[in-house]
Amino acid sequence: MSGQNRSDIYPGLEVDIILKKDQRSGKKTRGIVKDLLTSSAFHSRGIKVRLEDGQVGRVVEIA
Repeated sequence: MSGQNRSDIYPGLEVDIILKKDQRSGKKTRGIVKDLLTSSAFHSRGIKVRLEDGQVGRVVEIA
């Protein structure tokens, strides 16, 4: 499942994100969602979230 729809993502969900520094390489980081940072219902590059460990990135896949 992709991370483009805000309604699919909620705190406590395990997701794969791409950090800003990893956009060129496409390296994914797995973690648990703490906060949703994108306010729109849909985003073509993925909803931006903050993980419980403080990292911020866009959701590419829901684990």
